Formats: sequence, structure tokens, C-alpha cells
Amino acid sequence: MNIRPIHNEQDYEAALARVEALMDAEPGSEEADELDVLATLLAAYEARVHRIDAPDPLSAIRFRMEQQGLTRKDLEPYIGHSGRVAEVLNGKRGLSLQMIRRLHAGLDIPLESLIQPLDEAS
Repeated sequence: MNIRPIHNEQDYEAALARVEALMDAEPGSEEADELDVLATLLAAYEARVHRIDAPDPLSAIRFRMEQQGLTRKDLEPYIGHSGRVAEVLNGKRGLSLQMIRRLHAGLDIPLESLIQPLDEAS
């Protein structure tokens, strides 16, 4: 086993290539151990360098609507009357704490997305 830290994209690509070569390693073998260690190193590097930020609240809500085939009317139990739903979806009104709680509990939208200010939405 010749494992090195992943410092840059070249190291990252080399580690990915090695992981691909080890994918069929026999459980409990040295190759399987190497695969496990490399996967951990790759995950740490990706978390540090290839970080994916949570989507903004509107994107998260729209994604969940599309995913579950929801309409604006379906959002009323979480956001309020139809006018309020329209204001939120048009970026005219921010989410209240109560709305965030309902959207998270009812539609399983991650809190990390819902707590961002709407004015930073893309």
C-alpha cells in the first residue's frame, strides 16, 4: 500500500484512478483496506475543495415541488394563503421561522437551504 495525502487535483485524479482499479477488491484483503483508506482521503479532499453549497430557499422549494409534482396550492399548509405562497415563490417575502419549520417537517427540505436569506438567492 503506497498511500499519500491528496494535495491537489493531480493527486485527486491519481487517487480516483487507483480507487477504480481497486473496486473489485476481495473483502478483507490488503486491496480492500487500501480502497477504504483512499475513499476516506477522497471524501475529505472533496469536502474541502469540491464543496457543494446548499441551494437557496427558493431553489430548494421549487426542486421539491418538481420532485413531488406539487402545485402552489399544495404549499399553502406550509406557507399560508395563496397570496403569501405567491409572494414567497416570487422572492417578495422571506420565510418565517414557522414556514421554515413546516417546510422542513412536511416536505423534508433541508434546514441548511431554508435558513438562507432570500435576497442571496440566485
